[in-house]
Amino acid sequence: MGHREDLLEGAKRCLLEKGYARTTARDIVAASGTNLASIGYHYGSKEALLNLAFVKVTEEWGDLLTDDGQERAEGDDASGPPLDQFRDTWERVIDSFEETRSVWQLQMEVVSRIDKDPELRKALLDPQREGRDGLAEGMLGIDPEKDPEKARVAGLFCQALLAGVMVQWLMDSESAPSAQDLTDGLKVVLEGRGGPTS
Repeated sequence: MGHREDLLEGAKRCLLEKGYARTTARDIVAASGTNLASIGYHYGSKEALLNLAFVKVTEEWGDLLTDDGQERAEGDDASGPPLDQFRDTWERVIDSFEETRSVWQLQMEVVSRIDKDPELRKALLDPQREGRDGLAEGMLGIDPEKDPEKARVAGLFCQALLAGVMVQWLMDSESAPSAQDLTDGLKVVLEGRGGPTS
C-alpha cells in the first residue's frame, strides 16, 4: 500500500479505538507509519481523512451484513414467510452488535457532531442515501435498480429501525429488543387497532 491507503487504514483503526474527537493527526501517523505532511498532501486535512475513514468503516459493516445475507440466502430457503425472513435478518444483525460495538459507538459520536460540523454533514449525505439502498437490498432483498422507490422506503424503514435498536442495545443490551420482539412488534403494527389491515 502507498501512503494514501496507509493513512486511510490508520485513520479507520484510530476511529474504532479512540473515536472521532480524540483521534489526532499524530495518532493517525503512528497507526499508519507515515508522516504528518502526507495527511495534507493526500487528503487536505485530518478532518477530511477522518470523514472518509468513517464512511469506509460504515460501508465495511454494511458489506459484512450483505455478505452474511448472501451466504445465508444461498444455504437457506429464502422463500419462507416474510415475517420469518424479517426475524432471521434481525437475528443476524443483532448477533453482530457485540462484535461491531465500536462501529456503533463511533456512529453515535459522529451523529452528535453533525450540527457543529457542516463538512462532516456534507461528507455523509450521499453515503447515507446509498446506505439506505444497501440496507434494503442486504436486509430485505429489494433491488434498488429494479424498484428504486420500494428500495428507498424500505431502506428508510431499516435505517430508522437499525438506529433505534442500536441505541437501545448500547444503553442496555439486556432489555434491548430481540429479533423476535421486533417481529412481534411488526405484527402488532400491521394488525392495527381493529385487527388485520386490508
